[in-house]
Formats: sequence, structure tokens, C-alpha cells
Amino acid sequence: MDTAEYENLARVEKSHWYYVGKREFVRRWIQRLRPPTAQDRLLDCGAGTGIFADEMREHCDVTVMDTFEESLAMLRQRFPENRVITLENGEVPLPDQSVEYITALDVLEHVPDDRAVVKGFARMLKPGGLATVTVPASMALWSDWDVGLQHFRRYEQPQLIDLFESEDWIIEHANYTNVPVFPLVWLIRRWQRGRKSATEGARAEDKVPHGLVNALLKWQFVRLALSRVPMPFGVSLVLVARRR
Repeated sequence: MDTAEYENLARVEKSHWYYVGKREFVRRWIQRLRPPTAQDRLLDCGAGTGIFADEMREHCDVTVMDTFEESLAMLRQRFPENRVITLENGEVPLPDQSVEYITALDVLEHVPDDRAVVKGFARMLKPGGLATVTVPASMALWSDWDVGLQHFRRYEQPQLIDLFESEDWIIEHANYTNVPVFPLVWLIRRWQRGRKSATEGARAEDKVPHGLVNALLKWQFVRLALSRVPMPFGVSLVLVARRR
């Protein structure tokens, strides 16, 4: 992502329903499936500004990883130098079976070889460790916004599950999220096609809604993201997998 995207993110993510809700339900899935201790180690991949990882520091030992210099500069302001890493020769510089948790929140869509990334997760996680990922869903929603954010793809649920091969993983949970807003997002994306580039205008993610609307959107987002009731579609996907 470019500098402007990081500036937008840093400006709204503390209070915008989407970012606050995503961090909340990921924390709650981790607490539900494998409550962390202070000695457990979490690697947050594609850590961005570091706000999620910073919130997790009260629960476990956190290391952050990113590949963008804009992100690394922000992360070094929040974390000790030895807890901020980047790729070395295309690999994450951590030993095999060295962490209990890996999180990758809206990351896999940014990498060309997502399967290789998940293989890397399997290498670094200890047996019984958890990988938690979120991704944008449904290529029907593909737009100039995805292009501007340098996405390679949006996912369908079977496609995401297929990355976590059964010899390495047990799928604890996989489901669509952000379900009620899907029809509205679909209509907006359809309307934008053939008009000026969506990257030229303001995105809903760049502006925090009015207090009550923001709270209601966060409530439905978190509630459905924590539900085990299968959803047929959604704007996003969440998956939690346990290392065999």
C-alpha cells in the first residue's frame, strides 16, 4: 500500500466500526479457541500501523512483521527493535515451530502466492497453534478499490479453506462476515462500474460514521463474525485454523 493508504488507516482505525470490529472478533476467536498466556508468542503478519498487535501485548509476547517501509517506520515507534521484522531473502526470519499464534488480517489478498504464505504459517507454528486470517470476499465485489489497494484477488470460502491443507491444519472456523451490508456494497460497486475510478473518490472505510450508526454496524459485524451459523455470502471472510 502507498503512504496515503497508511495515513488513511492511521486516521480512522481507532474508531471506525470495521477496523474496531475486526480486531475485536479476532481477539475473541483466539480467546475462545486457545487462550494465550504471557509466555505465548504471537506473530502479526502484515501488521500495518500495529494497532491490533499493540492491543494483543497485554495477552502475550508479540512480534510484528511487514514488508512496506511506511509500516515498518510506524511499527518501530510502537515496538522494540527486536520485535519488528521483515522478510529476509523472501522468508520470515523465525525458526520452525517458534510461535503459538499467527494473525494475518486482510493480508493474503496482497500476495501473489498465498499458498506459499500459508505453508510458511505451518512452518512457524507450534503443534496446536492457531492461525487467524481475514480476507475480502467475493469477486462479484471486485472494483477499482481493490486495484488501488493492490489486491490480487477476493476470496470465496472454499478457495480460502483450500489453502489450509488437511495434512497441516484443522479448520476450527471459516465463515463469511459483514453479511447485512453485502447487498448495499454490491449495488454501489455495480453503480461505480463505467463511472470515474472509485479510487478517485472517498471510500466508506475512510470516514467514521455517526456514533449510533458506527456502533450498530460494529455490533452486527462482531456478532455475526463470532457466530457458527453458516453464512452464504459476505463482504469479508474469517478463518481460524489449528496446526496439527
